[in-house]
Amino acid sequence: MTQDRDATRAGESVVPLPERFDAGVIFIGRIRTPFTTRDACPRQGRQDGPECQIVLDEPYAAGLQGLEAFETIEVLYWMHEARRDLIVQNPKGDGGTKGTFALRSPLRPNPIATSLVRLVSIAGPIATVRGLDCLDGTPVLDLKPDRCAYTPLAPPKAG
Repeated sequence: MTQDRDATRAGESVVPLPERFDAGVIFIGRIRTPFTTRDACPRQGRQDGPECQIVLDEPYAAGLQGLEAFETIEVLYWMHEARRDLIVQNPKGDGGTKGTFALRSPLRPNPIATSLVRLVSIAGPIATVRGLDCLDGTPVLDLKPDRCAYTPLAPPKAG
């Protein structure tokens, strides 16, 4: 039995969508995954999961230069098929509700997702990674080296 993904569960609440939006974004490419339905997507990506490809559009492919030096990268992407009106959610349908901002659910006012993934390779405009949890065709917002690679070491403490 397939459940209606857009149905509101017990305890959930929605907010009306605004008439206008405050900002624009540029999708710099698309993600290729084996996940073609929301039910097929893992709840959280795993770094031993299937290989996925981040395919950048021209002219953004040049931005991959130097990224191969990092083992882990952060991918920001737009969950383009997610609802945007849920503000209180019941993720397991068991009556245990939480505010959207206390969850990593894709259902949020701005369906921006972030994943730390293992970089497998880069070839031309394609970065192959492991650890994504999104639908095939998901738009890419940005790629960044894992911030831990840039975190300076704390100075030694006395005593």
